[in-house]
Amino acid sequence: MNELINSLFIFLKTHEVWLRWLSLASLITFLATPIIVIAIIIKLPANYFSQPGGQRSRFFLRYPVAYPIFLIVKNLIGFFLIFIGFILLFLPGQGFLTILIGLLLINFPGKSRLERALLSRPGVQNKINKLRQRFHQPPLAL
Repeated sequence: MNELINSLFIFLKTHEVWLRWLSLASLITFLATPIIVIAIIIKLPANYFSQPGGQRSRFFLRYPVAYPIFLIVKNLIGFFLIFIGFILLFLPGQGFLTILIGLLLINFPGKSRLERALLSRPGVQNKINKLRQRFHQPPLAL
């Protein structure tokens, strides 16, 4: 057991720069994630989840030819975030939240139903609507 602890200390001493960078990245994501989530919740249109087919992307309306490339990049970022979130489950960081953001980015059948089911839970819906009310936004219509 002592040998394992000693080898861990040797590893940490030899990789001190990496440890500092990983700690800094973890701190930044820990502080930035709530700010980004709040901004997204506030900026969502009130009827975003109430439309049955979802909303047409403004990007699609402006650039219909480039839209497939946008979807591929968005899905790749989503899968990357899911992968990073899985790693962050075992390292310091926001693993579950990163996985959730990745799931919301990728496209899959039944995604809008899942989003509505999660958001229609009374506790979640009340907290989101209170947050939107604090920033003078109308409540989300589900």
